[in-house]
Amino acid sequence: MSFVERIKQRRFLSFSLLLMTLSTGILIGTVLSTGVQAARDGQTAAPDATPLVVPSPASLANDFTRLAKKAEPSVVNISTDYTPKPVASRKGRPQSDDDDPDEDAQADLFRRFFGQNPSMPGNRNMPRPKSMGTGSGFIVDKNGYIITNYHVVEKADHIKVKVPEDTTEYKAKLIGYDKEIDMAVLKIEATKPLSVLKVANSDGVQVGDWAIAIGSPFGLEATVTAGIVSAKGRSNISGAKQFQSFIQTDAAINPGNSGGPLLNIAVDVVGINTAIATESGGSQGVGFALPINTAVKSYNMIIRSGKVTRGSIGVTFGKFDRPELLKALGVDGGVLINEVTAGGPAEKAGVKAEDVIVALNGKPVKNGDDLVARVADTPVGEKVKVTVDRGGKKIDMDVTIRDRAEVIADGGLGAPRRGVEIEPSAGQNQAKFGIAIVNIGDGERENMNLEIKGGVQVTRVEPDSLAEEMGVQERDVIVSINRVPVNSQEDVKKVQATLKPGDAVAFRIMRPFGGGGRQKTQWQSSFLAGTLPKN
Repeated sequence: MSFVERIKQRRFLSFSLLLMTLSTGILIGTVLSTGVQAARDGQTAAPDATPLVVPSPASLANDFTRLAKKAEPSVVNISTDYTPKPVASRKGRPQSDDDDPDEDAQADLFRRFFGQNPSMPGNRNMPRPKSMGTGSGFIVDKNGYIITNYHVVEKADHIKVKVPEDTTEYKAKLIGYDKEIDMAVLKIEATKPLSVLKVANSDGVQVGDWAIAIGSPFGLEATVTAGIVSAKGRSNISGAKQFQSFIQTDAAINPGNSGGPLLNIAVDVVGINTAIATESGGSQGVGFALPINTAVKSYNMIIRSGKVTRGSIGVTFGKFDRPELLKALGVDGGVLINEVTAGGPAEKAGVKAEDVIVALNGKPVKNGDDLVARVADTPVGEKVKVTVDRGGKKIDMDVTIRDRAEVIADGGLGAPRRGVEIEPSAGQNQAKFGIAIVNIGDGERENMNLEIKGGVQVTRVEPDSLAEEMGVQERDVIVSINRVPVNSQEDVKKVQATLKPGDAVAFRIMRPFGGGGRQKTQWQSSFLAGTLPKN
């Protein structure tokens, strides 16, 4: 066999061996694959695992479960609609008081996307779509009476109420409301028996108590959230009105919860969920509920007469006066009067600005909120004995209570005074309180239309001075210091001479605001207080 033939033979044998090897591999792979598939079809994938079994339903009820079941049937969802009222715009076309500054651009954008051409004739005069709103409320009477927030139904053309476990959407009638506390009473004619919530005495609420909120946040009906009472008596929050003092809670309250109940662990209502403090628009753990005791007073008046009537004596005072203020006036407590409404009950009885009301019917007055609450609860036409401190002397006066709405209409509580803004004149004098002051001549007083007699005007406030710390501003008119009238720079110096470091100081001032063009400057009376530095 030649060399070439041997080479060919070797190549043939190598090729045959390679072919046999490949054939065997393919066969083995087929057998193995078939074997694995057989194991999957006929064997348990995890032979050492135990199957899970869903048990029969079992109740793991707790206090919150019980509470939710009991309260939810009484908490209703409120929906409203209203057509924004057109008002004249600067462009001469109808405009709503709800209009957003960017509304025209947004509306044009939507018209382009949805096939409405804003340039087509008549589109600007098309009827405005209705605005919608949602909120919550709770049933307090089996005859269909519901409590909610006034702002939930304030603008409504139509009010509809949905009751849990009832497919009917009821039309609701607005029985009455109280803007001062943001509360309204509705009524529905239900076709089924209604579940009613009981009210608690909110004076018994304590910080740390459980608090449960139920309502329709973001339209999600019968939502239950829980937390605790975080604080009481919150009246210094933005937007709070004179008669509003809130319970603070960290139970989640969101848009749509307005008007729903805040409950205690006994499933009794302690408050009406009214507001939240938020930077995001949602709950951040700071919610506010109107105490139910406040709401009950208004509710009872509304169901009797359809309106709320509160008493007034016609005085104004600083709501958050500093402690030094009363100390400077030589009294331990009471309410310092800023202004007395012209023709009002207090003026007729002889009460004057700078009087301190220390008692009402012989009972000490704690603060302004105490005075307002007691006067407001006194029937209109009834006389009360008001005790004032005037320069250290106690004086009793009989004051006849009037309807607060009438007193406001007659001149307003603290109706602003009017004047004309002037530049400070020459002859300034540096006072040791940290202010520069100027006397006010008769001609200047007339031009300013300043209706008080006397006073000196501040022309400069020194940085880091007592006056700056007290809050004195340029153009303020100082009327008295520690209830001693001041009519000139010399009067101020005389008062200074009686004071020593560490003494409390109280200024009664008239402060200008507004003005410009033909509009006259307005004046508002207030008190400022501080303590003379000891060094």
